[in-house]
Amino acid sequence: MSDATSPQESPETPQESPDFDAMTRDIAEVPAVEVIVTVAVNLMSAAAVKLGLTEEGDEHKDLDEARKLVTALAGLLDASVTEISSFHAAPLRDGLKSLQLAFREASVVADEPGQGPGEKYTGPVYG
Repeated sequence: MSDATSPQESPETPQESPDFDAMTRDIAEVPAVEVIVTVAVNLMSAAAVKLGLTEEGDEHKDLDEARKLVTALAGLLDASVTEISSFHAAPLRDGLKSLQLAFREASVVADEPGQGPGEKYTGPVYG
């Protein structure tokens, strides 16, 4: 009788370690603005998922997590306002406001104006 978890039946293949030198070279070639915008877009995407705004809807909805992500996005945009052009900043600010409004709509208990996610950086958001 054979044990399904025995090493003979499921040999482990060694995983290749990441090439950190190549990764460092790659990131060294990326302008700071591009890194900031990429991080902002990733925060927006994660917040949208946690707000239930994706095709899966409420499957991944978690307003506590969404609040953290929206606040982090607002802080990043506030801190980088002088570092990124209005070409990049305007759509990111619009996306942030949309997420803040979606949070207000999804929340059962409404935050006071100025107390919603990221509003300490953006000021109160009204629909």
